[in-house]
Amino acid sequence: MPSAPVTGLNMPPPRVPAWARIILLFGLLYGFLVAIGLMSSAFKILGAGHADGLFSGVASPFAALAVGILGTVLVQSSSVTTATIVALCGSGQLDIATAVPMIMGANIGTTVTNTLVSIGSVRRSAEFRRAFACATVHDIFNYCAVAILLPLEIYTGYMRRGATELTELFAMGGGIKYESPIKHVVKAGTKAIKSGLESLNLEGGFLATALLLIALAMIFLCLNYITKNMRALLASRIEAGLNSVLNRSGLIGMLAGVAITVSVQSSSITTSLLVPLCAAGILTLQNAYPITLGANIGTTVTALLASMATDTSLGLTIALVHLIFNLSGTLLFYPIRALRQIPIRGARRLAILATQNKLWLLIYVFIAFILMPGLGILLFD
Repeated sequence: MPSAPVTGLNMPPPRVPAWARIILLFGLLYGFLVAIGLMSSAFKILGAGHADGLFSGVASPFAALAVGILGTVLVQSSSVTTATIVALCGSGQLDIATAVPMIMGANIGTTVTNTLVSIGSVRRSAEFRRAFACATVHDIFNYCAVAILLPLEIYTGYMRRGATELTELFAMGGGIKYESPIKHVVKAGTKAIKSGLESLNLEGGFLATALLLIALAMIFLCLNYITKNMRALLASRIEAGLNSVLNRSGLIGMLAGVAITVSVQSSSITTSLLVPLCAAGILTLQNAYPITLGANIGTTVTALLASMATDTSLGLTIALVHLIFNLSGTLLFYPIRALRQIPIRGARRLAILATQNKLWLLIYVFIAFILMPGLGILLFD
């Protein structure tokens, strides 16, 4: 008896060539970066008119820390927060001593982006656990660094004094202005979508809501296919090779984090790009951690280059405070294994809780980025 003909339903799916997957991957990464830009624009619109009022009239360093967190969450850009702080210092409304804890708060507030990005994997438990751990290790490190370095700064003023002395040393060195081509290309895509919505007469809260919904949809879509493509492109031996290189020295990961962040001029983009890599299992949390620390340092390098091209020395002083803080945190936690593991273990524990019950995700975001800074302003201002 002749066998039944093989139908199209029994045929294996056509194999996508590697070159096509690479092109698709770059397209998806571009879409992902545009989505991050749209999310930032949405938060800036929602926070417009509120951030400046938050930063003025703050006396307590703990209130200043809370203001730095909440202000950066509102505008979704530590660069915008830093620029606001510089402007207030220049106008005499803010002194450097109060500006220092605000800079620390900005470091924490900017990490909410990669935490939100991890939601893109929420429907796939194993991926979400890895993604959420990768996102929150940045938050936990920054909170731990602040818990130790803020009291130290209050009692010694070493960041403030060190930044001021370095400013006097470097202020006459001339300025260097760096403009990232990647940032310009991404901004073009963001601007095109925003202009299209504005042509529909959307403005204010309606425009911000539309931008946020489009951004979230793009993040979900892009992350889903980025993860699938990365798995198809990177065989297990390549994954092992990548992690093997990073296992040799955390310094390699830190340098990579600095280089990527300087090239894209955003630590949020760097840390958000790590989320799908960890979600796909291509990068381990242990190796993503030093890249995150490098991103912290890298974002200050861009600010340093830009501030040295300005007329006032305050921008350079604030940028140096930011650099000293991130270097201090890295030198404090990373070289000592027991301290290095604290953010990693905390992130893994949070990820397990959030995977078991998604309500923990909302609780964490609310406590870390809204409740704690809100209480800080109410109690200490």
